[in-house]
Amino acid sequence: MSLKDYHSKRNFKSTPEPAGEKAQGKGQHQFVIQLHDASHLHYDFRLELDGTLKSWAIPKGPSMDPATKRLAVQVEDHPIEYGSFEGTIPEGNYGAGTVMLWDKGTYHAVDAEGWEDNEKTLDAMWSKGSMKFALNGKKVKGEFALVRTKLGKTGHEWLLIKHRDDFASEDDITLNNKSVATGRTLEQIAKQSNK
Repeated sequence: MSLKDYHSKRNFKSTPEPAGEKAQGKGQHQFVIQLHDASHLHYDFRLELDGTLKSWAIPKGPSMDPATKRLAVQVEDHPIEYGSFEGTIPEGNYGAGTVMLWDKGTYHAVDAEGWEDNEKTLDAMWSKGSMKFALNGKKVKGEFALVRTKLGKTGHEWLLIKHRDDFASEDDITLNNKSVATGRTLEQIAKQSNK
């Protein structure tokens, strides 16, 4: 996939976001969840695949409760470097607001082994619009399904659903709103970005 949409929406002379290029990953596939205080507070869920971060906006954030389905709206692919971005996107820029690195870790397709098998399996699932994978983050763990729906007219609507496993819980993990990278809150990040 291309980063053309990502680049066309941003002026890198006025935003601290990384410009980035498509890059082949190494080792385990990465995932990241960023809390983004833009026009509406939401969580950005990103999965490394095909040299970019496939990205979805999840308005209510991830849930560890298998009975809860979370709407995930697909947005443009982001560069791999975006997975470590934390800071404030200035007013007047696309996505203006503060971004926190809420969770990060690795992920793999259920039953896949090694980089190549994982990439191939994830690609096939992506094409079908039905992905099953295990997340190993600091806050989010266990198996999930990400399924494209026919709810919207754009084809960008997916559902993120927790599988029943040892990590399933009714506890609201979105109450833990500190950065896994720096321990800061959104307010602290915004204040330090504006100095």
